[in-house]
This record gives sequence, C-alpha cells and structure tokens, in this order.
Amino acid sequence: MHTVSATKIETETQVSPLAAQGEKRPLHSVWKTSIRYALLTALLFGVGYPVLMTLIAGAIFPRRAAGSLILRNGQTVGSALLAQSFTSDRYFHPRPSATDYSATADFAANSTTSPSGGSNLAQSNAKLAQRIQADIDKLQAQNPGKPVPIDLVTTSGSGLDPDITPDDAYYQAPRVAKARGLSQDALRKLIAQHTETRQLGFLGEPRVNVLELNLALDAMAK
Repeated sequence: MHTVSATKIETETQVSPLAAQGEKRPLHSVWKTSIRYALLTALLFGVGYPVLMTLIAGAIFPRRAAGSLILRNGQTVGSALLAQSFTSDRYFHPRPSATDYSATADFAANSTTSPSGGSNLAQSNAKLAQRIQADIDKLQAQNPGKPVPIDLVTTSGSGLDPDITPDDAYYQAPRVAKARGLSQDALRKLIAQHTETRQLGFLGEPRVNVLELNLALDAMAK
C-alpha cells in the first residue's frame, strides 16, 4: 500500500525594513510635494506661458497684439476690432447695438451699462419685431424700392461688431453721398477699396470695417 505524504507549501512575504522596524513613512512629505508641484505649475502656466506668448505675439504681430489700434496724427482714434457709434448722415453707420457701443464710449462713466452683449430677445418677442420693423421703415424711406440688408437691422452677439457687409455699405452710399455732396460712384469705389475678402479664400464672408471706411471718407473730403 502506497502512502502519500502531505507537503506543506510555505509562502514568503517580503517585509520592508521600515515596516519590520514598525516605522511609517511621514505624511508631511506628500503635502510638501503636492504644494511644490502646485506652485511650480502655477508659475509655469499661470505666469511663464502667458508672458512668453505675449512676447512672441508682440514680436511677430505687434499691431494685433497691441489691440489693432488705429492711429491718426499720432493719436489713437479707435480699434479695428471694436465698432463705434456713428449717427450722422455724413458717415457710414455700423450694425445696431443692444449696448449702444458702451465699451467704446461711456461704459467707464456709466456703470449700469453693459460693455458688450446682445438683447437676448427671442425671435418671437414683440419688442424685437417692433424695433426691427421701425428700422426697416426708416431705411426704406431713405432708399425706396431697395431691399434692406439684414445686418443693417440686426444686432451682433457682442453688440460691438466692427464690420458690415458690402451690401450694407452700398445701401448707405446714397445717404452719405447726399450729405457730403459726393458722387455715389466715388463712394462705391471707396467701399470696394475697403472690402476685405474671405480669409484664405474660404473663411468668413466679405466685410467692410466701418471705422476705417469713415476715416478714409474724411481723408477723401480734405
């Protein structure tokens, strides 16, 4: 008769010297590492990266990095990125603004006025429909029989859109020509000269910067 002996299998576990001596790793070292890492990342990405990008942008695109400011006779007259309010018949008008262009006018003096933004009125809102219809009626009285461009009666999301469509500018040409005693052909040529095409040929839409167009209009009259 054969007998089978039971073999005891023993497993060994390795114990670290610190555990064998009953010592624990201090927790304060974890906090120190976390704090140092947070400070380092804040310094690199909160200070170093913005400063580096600002320096690079200032070197490669100095005008744009400075806010695309427009200078005349050494004085800043505005920015190509922000529209201004023009109400005289002698000038081309920008799109309507729900904030009345307060970011470029009286926002600093009137703290109750929002610097930018839309009216947040839905298309079904009666106030919006009444305001648009009133603008359409006023514009059609100036150019009877001509369709009013949509951007001439609608506001932008920011209320500070510096550009209008070429159709918008051409629609206003008769009013400006009459107020200044200029020919419409001369104004149409001026508009064409200040019409920017699509970026890279397919991005965006053709547009006209109102401030630059009006500055060129003043320069032409001199």
